[in-house]
Amino acid sequence: MNYKIIKAISDRTRLKILTRIKNGETCACDFPACCGVSQPAVSQHLKILLLAGLVSVKRDGIKRLYSITAKGIAILDDIKKW
Repeated sequence: MNYKIIKAISDRTRLKILTRIKNGETCACDFPACCGVSQPAVSQHLKILLLAGLVSVKRDGIKRLYSITAKGIAILDDIKKW
């Protein structure tokens, strides 16, 4: 496990985002309500998750849709074992 992954999973908000995305593709605009943080804060958290390779993003018009990667699923499964 590299430092980017450790940094990505060390924050409660990022874990909430990963858990939410695991249920299916999610628009970035949905995260502030489910995580209780501002949109700019969500953007920073998503950037860290993207750099770690735990999520992927695609554009749909003006929306950004995030989905979990295979690496992200593996990390969440490993965390459940703790």
